[in-house]
Amino acid sequence: MPELRSVAVVGASLAGLRAVEALRARGFEGRIDWIGAESREPYDRPPLSKEVLRSEWSPERIALARNGLAGFAAQQHFGRRALRLEVAARRIELDGGDPVVFDKLVIATGASPRKLPGQPELAGVFVLRTLDDALAMRGALEAGPRVVVVGGGFIGAEVAASCRQRGAAVTMVEALGNPLAQALGPELGALYAALHRDHGVDVRTGVAVAAIEGERRVERVRLADGSVLPADLVVVGIGVRPETAWLEGSGVALQDGVVCDASCATNVPGIVAAGDVARWMNPRYGESMRVEHWTNAALMAQAAVARLLDGPGAAKPFDPVPYVWSDQYDTKLAVAGRPRAGDEVRVVDGSFEQRKFVAIYGRAGRLVGAVAMNRMRMHLEWRAALDEGLSFDAALRRAAG
Repeated sequence: MPELRSVAVVGASLAGLRAVEALRARGFEGRIDWIGAESREPYDRPPLSKEVLRSEWSPERIALARNGLAGFAAQQHFGRRALRLEVAARRIELDGGDPVVFDKLVIATGASPRKLPGQPELAGVFVLRTLDDALAMRGALEAGPRVVVVGGGFIGAEVAASCRQRGAAVTMVEALGNPLAQALGPELGALYAALHRDHGVDVRTGVAVAAIEGERRVERVRLADGSVLPADLVVVGIGVRPETAWLEGSGVALQDGVVCDASCATNVPGIVAAGDVARWMNPRYGESMRVEHWTNAALMAQAAVARLLDGPGAAKPFDPVPYVWSDQYDTKLAVAGRPRAGDEVRVVDGSFEQRKFVAIYGRAGRLVGAVAMNRMRMHLEWRAALDEGLSFDAALRRAAG
């Protein structure tokens, strides 16, 4: 087998950083070319919708590499977007500068926010993906604007809470039902709708946005039911799509992300993927999944590098229990596993009414998820139970005991 001399890591993301760290930690001494579309060094994205937007944290506080990047001895190509991958030539074309040639490749380009159909390019209309987005929104909140948040998923709900905590008048619009209901079921959706209304948010559910209107700046949001919402600031948080355009036509298999096997390897030898961009077969659940969470990006990068350096024979399946958290107002929500709307839900500690609880989710006789609000210690125990692979009946017996 030829000597491994160079690895390219595409993505100055959490997954990209953890991949570079893992390469050096495992003794790789060759050349690392690290490519990132943003000119900034890697930073933590979860605080953008919370502490940064609320002006509680400075940009410096969210740097992922607090001691800098010099210790990794990587050739940095930040501010250079990957345009095209040529698999046969092992070559990446960039939007500025010379192309990068590599022996092996880690794809960690993450995902970008979706926009509404026909979304206009007006001042005051935002998606939240980058630190620059968060800082611009933070500045706009100084004027006490009327805010419309489109989307009631994790990002939309967090942005609505943060804007309300900054004193803005906030309306949240969710076309599909209550906030978080699509991910966590109707009970949790109703709870979060009530939570936001209790804090003064005008929550509009089951209605779509027909148009965002204004001359040069946004002035109003028109809904499909004919109502009109005056708006000085609009934040569109309706999900993300994986950053794979630069891979089209390369031969790397794509399907709502970069398609990987259970060890994070793509269909092209010597190329792996990690983080939000990667869709892999998780043997724990027997399904192909793409997980857009912080912990998954960090762990998957390490697994992908292990596959890259150790080869297929020594590779271990990447089979984590997914985990995500969300801070809104004075509540902390933690979600482990793969809960879905339609699962059987049992509250095993506390109650929804108290807004302090642990609920477990069952599907096809199996424990598949655990959700906790303001019960973090007990949630850790249920994350461990998910790792054990308990049946739902066994989980209920454990809860009763």
